[in-house]
Amino acid sequence: MRALAKVQPGPGLELIDRPEPTCGDWEVKIRVLRAGLCGTDLHLQEWDDWAAAQMHLPQTIGHEFYGEIVEAGAEVRELKPGDHVSGEGHIVCGYCRNCRAGRRHQCIRTVGLGVNRDGCFADYVVIPVENVWKHPDDIDPDLGAIFDPLGNATHTALQWPMVGEDVLITGAGPIGCLAAAIAQHAGAKHVVVTDISPERLELARAAGADVVVDSRTTRIADAQRQLGMVEGFDIGLEMSGAPSAVAEMLENLNHGGKIAMLGLPHGPYAIDWGRVITHMITIKGIYGREMFETWYLMNAMLHSSPVFRERVRSVITHRFPAERWAEAFDTARSGRCGKVILDWS
Repeated sequence: MRALAKVQPGPGLELIDRPEPTCGDWEVKIRVLRAGLCGTDLHLQEWDDWAAAQMHLPQTIGHEFYGEIVEAGAEVRELKPGDHVSGEGHIVCGYCRNCRAGRRHQCIRTVGLGVNRDGCFADYVVIPVENVWKHPDDIDPDLGAIFDPLGNATHTALQWPMVGEDVLITGAGPIGCLAAAIAQHAGAKHVVVTDISPERLELARAAGADVVVDSRTTRIADAQRQLGMVEGFDIGLEMSGAPSAVAEMLENLNHGGKIAMLGLPHGPYAIDWGRVITHMITIKGIYGREMFETWYLMNAMLHSSPVFRERVRSVITHRFPAERWAEAFDTARSGRCGKVILDWS
């Protein structure tokens, strides 16, 4: 089969022929039809210190996908060949304290699909049956391919009730834009999104942002005045990993405000803990998706609202056949795009 893989240490990837993976008794084999590019894949291509510590070469990368089951293991009962599916990319141990308590997204032994084991940038991928999410047959394949990042956005955005709240989102990458769509769908009063990319700010506007802020020229306080806000934002969703964005978010939160942080910074940075304490601000770190409550929530949103569905679809800006993977990676790395999809059909 075709597979986009890291075959040796160092920068770069290769589209190579690899043997098709075999399916165990508690696994399913999936024919990949679409796959989404993620910032993680860019790190693996670049071969930074983090990538070097994670991968087991030669290894196929990729963890966001949609496809069709072609084989179900002998012990699999609820899934069958022909089912349309995506996969949860975090494979958990099942026996640590968090797993046994139903908090599988907090497993201390998580294995990442396409990071620690062969992934989905290939004609076929094999995953455990408990990691499979079955879609209705009428799902748009492109939307099916982005359930992983949509899940990140859903997990982050729905930490607290949104109805009637003023919401600030820092970072208009694909997940930040998806979070804007979710906040609007969930009943937010105002949704403001910040970034330094005009292209991505326009994507945020199309996804449902009421106001977008170019942080190079405009302050968040200006957006508050534009909206007639007098007490600050109620909820902050931090998607950028930028210390300056976090600092400005804290400056513009109401007393008792809540922040959900998904964006990963490159290193440690200072936080005004005095403001956090005196303003009684809650800060919560977010990683991945709740298995599988987040999946139920995003599935329900997509199938209950055509408007929400179109806002999510608007975040997908580029589609490439698998053979043009290098062009797809260059596009994703440019930052002048939304979500990039590889077509493996």
